[in-house]
Amino acid sequence: MSSSGEHHGERHGQRHEEQHAGGRRTEAYGSGVRAQLHHRVPDLGALELLLAVARHGSLGAAAREVGITQPAASSRIRSMERQLGVALVDRSPRGSRLTDAGALVTDWARRIVEAAEAFDAGAQALRGRRDSRLRVAASMTIAEYLLPGWLIALRAERPDTAVSLQAGNSAVVAERLHASEADMGFVEGLAVPDGLDGVVVAHDRLVIVAAPSHPWARRRGPLDPAELAATPLVLRERGSGTRQVLDAALAGHGGLARPLLELASTTAVKAAAVSGAGPAVLSELAIAEELASRRLVAIPVAGVELRRDLRAVWPTGHRPTGPARDLLSLTRARPAG
Repeated sequence: MSSSGEHHGERHGQRHEEQHAGGRRTEAYGSGVRAQLHHRVPDLGALELLLAVARHGSLGAAAREVGITQPAASSRIRSMERQLGVALVDRSPRGSRLTDAGALVTDWARRIVEAAEAFDAGAQALRGRRDSRLRVAASMTIAEYLLPGWLIALRAERPDTAVSLQAGNSAVVAERLHASEADMGFVEGLAVPDGLDGVVVAHDRLVIVAAPSHPWARRRGPLDPAELAATPLVLRERGSGTRQVLDAALAGHGGLARPLLELASTTAVKAAAVSGAGPAVLSELAIAEELASRRLVAIPVAGVELRRDLRAVWPTGHRPTGPARDLLSLTRARPAG
């Protein structure tokens, strides 16, 4: 027959229960009960006050140094004495003097405060290292037409932060975030990719464009969605936000025909369209100059929704901090589209 310790699957010395005694949380370890350390050790503020009393020999001067009133200082010392169970300070009209026990506790307190200062310095160094760089992954349109302005504004606020930008399609951005290869991402698809959180920072619209020599450029009326779907186009690759939006918009009209050309960047798609290779689908952010100079012509399409949201994204549960948080704030303050 097994013992009660074996019944609970616990070996001697391991914690096997938690008790609440006198309002204090305690932990049972084998045959002994140990109160949690923070219940038995004075907080840093109290220890700093005790050190100040030792330096000044005056409770009032110590209170002024730590920025509290003298009654508050007296109350804190009494509370610490009750917690430790010994008298720490002798008070008299001539000032405050440490007891023998108080002198010993002060020596211990000095070591604790020095350790806390070292801890704080280390934490500040970690924050500084974190804040010294920002890795951004962004889909092509955002990387080329929106992020430069946002990053210039960020540099004005954080001149010491080194920023690296990795451009790729929306699927690649999500992969880099999941692999911890980027601190923040920007995507153009229909929704937030799986495993990421995000927020809309801008809006965009896809436009069908063609060279002025193309027959569509001389049409009097808008394209029919079925005609657009059946025509081979110059397109971005699968996984891009542009392709996702276009696939969804034309799914009910027969789906996209096999692409005339499938290219991996907005610049390449635009160059192919300008050269007369065929009609293309591009962000309106990318073609303002070409439309103004008539190197490309916008072709209207009836009955198709080609608007899309542009989003900042990050791994689920890891809200941006430091430079990434500041960049996110700048995108909200300087909307585009």
